[in-house]
Amino acid sequence: MNLDLIRPARNVDARTVTRLVNRAYRPGISSAAWTHESGIITGDRTDDGQVASKIHQPGSVVLVGLAGNALVACVHVSKQMETSHFGMLAVDPSLQAVGIGKQILAFAEEFASINFNAERFAVTVISSRIELVAFYLRRGYQKTGGPKPYPLAAGAGTPVQPDLTVETLEKPNVMYVSGHPLLLIPK
Repeated sequence: MNLDLIRPARNVDARTVTRLVNRAYRPGISSAAWTHESGIITGDRTDDGQVASKIHQPGSVVLVGLAGNALVACVHVSKQMETSHFGMLAVDPSLQAVGIGKQILAFAEEFASINFNAERFAVTVISSRIELVAFYLRRGYQKTGGPKPYPLAAGAGTPVQPDLTVETLEKPNVMYVSGHPLLLIPK
């Protein structure tokens, strides 16, 4: 399945993005969605205020993917020096495993390359989420070091186990050469 449109989120999208992210990350333990964290983290993944802040933050954009008129995917892209960090990558649980996550991630990489001159891309994931780590490894990301404690201060939920860790994975931007982004020429 292909997304019909990917665009920056608007103020009016904040509530829908919040619901999407929370449904994708914390739908409940019995959910069949492969990306959820319900068994290892309690509480919401985000709230309306956090999403609105990301929409308005300089050097930051929340991209949303639409199928028809329905907002079905999102990702937060932020610029931190020469690296673009991706977070809140979420796909509607009923549409997971059909390629939408790959599409919005690829678009986020291209967006970061063109708009933020990113030399590399980074994502932080929960270390024990083997299938999610594998998703990023298949897309060229590599582990950058050992696990770190789960960031409680981020306001993204509370771990069930106190020793939960996260790991950062990075990928060099192959569209960035010698300090200059390569221009993409349409065919």
